[in-house]
Amino acid sequence: MELKIEYSNDSLTSEKLEALVVFVVEDSDLSGSGLRSLPGDLKKNLNASIKLKVFTGKKDKSQHLFSGYAKIPQILAVGLGKKDELDAETLRRAAGKAGKMLTLLKANKVGFVVTSLIQNAVEVDAGQVLVEGLTLGAYEFNTYKKSQNEKQNSRPITIKCCDPEKLTSLKVLKKGKIRADGTNLARTLGNTPANDLKPKDLAAEAKRIAVKYKMECTVLEEKDMKKLGMEMLLGVSRGSREPAKLIILEYAHQQAKQTVAIVGKGVTFDSGGISLKPGKNMDEMKFDMCGAAAVLGAMKVIGQVNPKLNIIAVIPTTENMPGGDAQRPGDIVTAHNGKRVEILNTDAEGRLILGDALSYVVKEYKPDAVIDLATLTGACVAALGHLTTGAVSNNDALMEQVRRAGNISGDRVWQFPSFPEYGESIKGKYADLQNIGGGDSGVIVGGLFLEHFVDKTPWVHLDIAGTSWNVKHLGYQPNSGATGVGVRLLVDFVQEWQPLK
Repeated sequence: MELKIEYSNDSLTSEKLEALVVFVVEDSDLSGSGLRSLPGDLKKNLNASIKLKVFTGKKDKSQHLFSGYAKIPQILAVGLGKKDELDAETLRRAAGKAGKMLTLLKANKVGFVVTSLIQNAVEVDAGQVLVEGLTLGAYEFNTYKKSQNEKQNSRPITIKCCDPEKLTSLKVLKKGKIRADGTNLARTLGNTPANDLKPKDLAAEAKRIAVKYKMECTVLEEKDMKKLGMEMLLGVSRGSREPAKLIILEYAHQQAKQTVAIVGKGVTFDSGGISLKPGKNMDEMKFDMCGAAAVLGAMKVIGQVNPKLNIIAVIPTTENMPGGDAQRPGDIVTAHNGKRVEILNTDAEGRLILGDALSYVVKEYKPDAVIDLATLTGACVAALGHLTTGAVSNNDALMEQVRRAGNISGDRVWQFPSFPEYGESIKGKYADLQNIGGGDSGVIVGGLFLEHFVDKTPWVHLDIAGTSWNVKHLGYQPNSGATGVGVRLLVDFVQEWQPLK
């Protein structure tokens, strides 16, 4: 669904809309929710619904009402929960719920109200958060559906911010739309089936972003990687007919004094290789490139918000397939940084392609910090479920900046310990390293494997295996498919970046 954003600070009595979204605090009339500016008849009828307990403002609850007011015939009332528990993420989720409801309404022009009560409860601009949530919630992936219903749901809708208290601006609202559009790009890339999204397609998307936002894009082919000694990445790609790529996107700002690198795992389909995965849910392995999708979505946003920082985005991308020339358990390969790695399980491939990418970006660009994102381990899903991204880091100050960006964006992060004793399990029997440990501490061991390829550069590894798809019943997240996790975290991180001491 395409959304167009408009802004007005006129009185609501002068507005003519097909529907209005109002956000209501629990157990409060409209005055208590800061909605004194609603037209009299509309306010009277909505207050009656609240008094009759048709709608109470409880968190995660919503109600579609007919207002009896000719200029605004429909109301979407969305609960915010208790006033003293209101924060930006609650507001974003409530707006997301409203966005989902918009897909069901036969309304082409819908308004929402920003109030001082909402603005005073959040650290950032409430208008930005509301537009972000509405746009994320209205997202649908109907590319492969052709029924009349899906065609209708793809119609454009105008979302008008009604701001009689003059609390926000059109510029701020557009920022929320930009952030959500970047997230939705990552969702669409993740949802696209592997027969239509191959490494070359990720490279093509990177080139489109580079052209549109005046960035530099370089795509290394397999012959280039061979010259660079990237046997870990090339080993993973051996079973596939699709050539691997190493994509580099460079954003530069004239006033920037520091450089940050972001690296995203781009396995466009992961069968497990010779260590073949079970058939159940193997279709979901198209999502194994969600780290790459997050990086591309973030770069799309970065190209529009222009942070004062140099940013290097690197995406190692390949398929992991069985085949006559596929990598075998027991093979030993040489990484870009010269370390020898014994392959004990070909289904632990993400750390292999990331290792070469991390080593490359650290050596070639010498960034001040590196963040990688990867659907790396099932162990992270077991530990944290689908609501929190796991993290491993070698630098507390950098980790704190990433954690804060996660809290601001709603892409929350939890750090795992990284005591060196955990790394004993990946010491190789016949080589420097082996690509799996002993079966326990999977998130930590995967992260510590990657640490071997960042030298001493401050680094955070984000394991998004649990948060990348099928996060159900979370306001602005679709109940199935890719979430776009990491896009807004990366954007907030680079915008709030503080030099490390």
